[in-house]
Amino acid sequence: MKRKGGRTMRSVLPVFTVVGVIFAIWYLAAVWLNAAWAYDKATRAGVELSAVELVADTWAQEKPKLPAPHQVGAEIWSTTVEKKITSKRSLIYHSWITLSATLLGFALGTGLGILLAVGIVYNTVMDRSVMPWVITSQTIPILALAPMIIVVLNAVGISGLLPKAMISMYLSFFPVVVGMVKGLRSPEIMQLDQMRTWNASASQTFWRLRLPASLPYLFASLKVAMAASLVGAIVGELPTGAVAGLGARLLAGSYYGQTIQIWSALIMAAALAAALVAIIGLLQRLVLSRMGMA
Repeated sequence: MKRKGGRTMRSVLPVFTVVGVIFAIWYLAAVWLNAAWAYDKATRAGVELSAVELVADTWAQEKPKLPAPHQVGAEIWSTTVEKKITSKRSLIYHSWITLSATLLGFALGTGLGILLAVGIVYNTVMDRSVMPWVITSQTIPILALAPMIIVVLNAVGISGLLPKAMISMYLSFFPVVVGMVKGLRSPEIMQLDQMRTWNASASQTFWRLRLPASLPYLFASLKVAMAASLVGAIVGELPTGAVAGLGARLLAGSYYGQTIQIWSALIMAAALAAALVAIIGLLQRLVLSRMGMA
């Protein structure tokens, strides 16, 4: 038991150390960036700030350049625990709006990515024509493309969830295509020759060799795709002037200089992405262990 507890401590200690260093840098940066406003207030009031007073002021400003961690934590607490889920000021409510677009875009991107990957692996023409375009598509900045997608879809009467999901799909399908193509091509020549020796058809080779071999690559790409899908959903909320969603919270915070609101939405988005990626990781362990691959 002691040995097991020691291993747990050794694995957890580096994480807590890194988190502690991040928080220390964050607090120091808050003092540095917010000090100008604190000194300005003190000068206009005709008083001189001590070091302790300076630190206290920079960590308690209403609209700081960089909010302190405890200010962001208090904002998250007040907008999650202390607000009803249906409230327009609830981060849970806004997270659900963004999550809906994220999951739809992720599903569409995953489906499109898998279909393109299968076509690229089994069709030489698609390999030579589609794959270069798939790679080229990711060179277009999403911030430039998102308004175009919104305008075009609104012009044909499509608005609401789907335009955001389309932007989310655009970012998420690429890692799935790349990962799935790599996975489907991962079986060795000897394995493919053995399937031919057994007179296996192309579909049998796909379902019994190529697809199982591609699953580790697929799950790895799904983690990247999920995070990209969330980014796409948030970006999709920005050019629409949305009033709901984490992107809307970021936009409203930037309009009114509410940096604490901006940071709380960012932390909430990061926590949401971490939770979604963790769920995919759990599914990966379950599926691969059931197949005897983990």
